[in-house]
Amino acid sequence: MYKIIQKRKILVGISLFFCLASILILILFPPRLGIDFQGGTMIEIEKGDLTISQIKDKLSSFDLGEIRIQATQNDTYVLRIKEIDEQLHQEILKQLGNPTEIRYEIVGPVIGEEVKSKSKVAIILALILVFLYIVWAFRKLSRIFKHQESWRYGVGAIIALAHDMLIMSGFYALLGVLKGVEINTLFVVALLTILGYSVNDTIVIFDRIRENTLLYGRENFEEVVNRSLNESLVRSFNTSLTTIFVLLSLAFFAGSGIQTFALILIIGVISGTWSSIAVATPFILSGKKKNSS
Repeated sequence: MYKIIQKRKILVGISLFFCLASILILILFPPRLGIDFQGGTMIEIEKGDLTISQIKDKLSSFDLGEIRIQATQNDTYVLRIKEIDEQLHQEILKQLGNPTEIRYEIVGPVIGEEVKSKSKVAIILALILVFLYIVWAFRKLSRIFKHQESWRYGVGAIIALAHDMLIMSGFYALLGVLKGVEINTLFVVALLTILGYSVNDTIVIFDRIRENTLLYGRENFEEVVNRSLNESLVRSFNTSLTTIFVLLSLAFFAGSGIQTFALILIIGVISGTWSSIAVATPFILSGKKKNSS
């Protein structure tokens, strides 16, 4: 049996390193909000013979504010500008030589603020419900073993989820530097998806700890936790690997937007599996003596 929980200081140290690295990336390269949150217009056109500098030169006569142009792997350009009307939209296409238009979307600033607000509420509500559910689900341990407070399980899960969201945000900011991606609703969907995945993995480990505590008693709780981790390890890794295999197929063969979504989910799955073992589980042992529950 591997001594995993006995090396929890190393595991937590590794997690802290990646969290600090993510914070540093977010400070140095803050991710930009996409039109889903900020409002504006997105036009996707085929590249043709146009270059990014030529597009900016041709559109310099229009009052479009900041013009952000991103080349995609599908031989197209994605232009992001302020909100425009249909007449100006047609004039822009005419100025660019009437290229083939793939996509045209407008999101008003009011709608963008509403999406931003609802996204925050969704994430916060998800965290609160997760905490309350875990505290309720493990309430019997608090009654049987007075030192195994159910709130520890809830807080441990929330810290692990915060760890996962921070790692994903840092990676997304890095993608913004490398590929010019912006925060959009797909990123929020990815966050909520990983919240569900990570907490599921954490609860599986916590449930095994509960079963083994009732089976072996409260003496030497550290050994009980370590046994539970060892018994859950293979299942966690196998579940994560099968999920990653599916996401890799999306990352390699899907369109550019889905590729980014798949990449951030892969990072989230890896982080979620790791945090269940290295963050959530060690927390329930924090402040406890070695041979007590």
